[in-house]
Amino acid sequence: MKKIAVGMYGINGHQLHEQLLNNDRAYCHAIAKIDKDLLPKGYDLDSIKFYDTFEEMINDDDIDVISLCSPIRLDQEKQAIMALKAGKHVYSEKPAALSETSLDLILRVAKENNREFHEMAGTCFEEPFLTMKDVVKSGVLGDIIQVFAQKSYPYHDRRPQDDITDGGITRWIGVHATRFIEHTTGLKIDKVYSVETSYGNPVKGGDLAMASSLMMTLDNGAVGSMICNYANQRTFGPWGNEQLRIWGTKGFVEAVDGVQKTRLVLHDKDMGALDLVHENVDYFEFFLDKIIDGKEFPITLEEELHPLRAVIRAKENVLERIK
Repeated sequence: MKKIAVGMYGINGHQLHEQLLNNDRAYCHAIAKIDKDLLPKGYDLDSIKFYDTFEEMINDDDIDVISLCSPIRLDQEKQAIMALKAGKHVYSEKPAALSETSLDLILRVAKENNREFHEMAGTCFEEPFLTMKDVVKSGVLGDIIQVFAQKSYPYHDRRPQDDITDGGITRWIGVHATRFIEHTTGLKIDKVYSVETSYGNPVKGGDLAMASSLMMTLDNGAVGSMICNYANQRTFGPWGNEQLRIWGTKGFVEAVDGVQKTRLVLHDKDMGALDLVHENVDYFEFFLDKIIDGKEFPITLEEELHPLRAVIRAKENVLERIK
């Protein structure tokens, strides 16, 4: 079987350099805008093509897939379109687009060129989210009536003081939390609004939003909320402090403290911690399944990208931005 040749562009996010190191079905063929020193040990640098520009990379006829973690996230929209038109499949770091208009254009170009476009949307294809999804699907919680999600990262001085470099807190971090909600419950976010604050930004006069709160309705009639911030402390342990709580009419299930602790409570019994039985799956492997064997993803493209649409809409529906 021919291995899939991947061109990696940029490292502003979760690039594929680790996944490609010993992958049986794909390999790193080319690199641009990535410092060689950031590559894991084990790469044969002599076998990799290094390009100075994105345009040079997509003109390489041997590349099958472009993995985008662009230095400026706003540029990633047009770069995805350029790569698709050049006949490349595209695997894109989140947020894959900063507006729904741009996202719809990318999807249209992918379809016109018979290429695959997907976001790096594997947030919930690992435990404990897989087992929490099983709990919801089993019906033991009854009708879902409310959800809460949290995503918290530490602050560091490399955080960009704008919304175009990484997409901004609501879209950059928030999309993880909207995936928690949608990909675990199977419910879509309907209406959504946000409030952001730059209060606490260590950079005087900087425009970085330090925290964001979202309020939403779900398509079954439930309500939800989520918070994102750069206030996680290094002493906490995990880099990200994630939480997800799902309340139903018959009980609730939760994962807290960086999703390290789980609990299922039903109306007549505290079931304690969940028995996590699933094997984590890297979303890139589903991508390879699709382009190599034509296998369908475990979720539809609409389901994959709807959490992104939700945070885009939340950013557009800012009730207040506190400076």
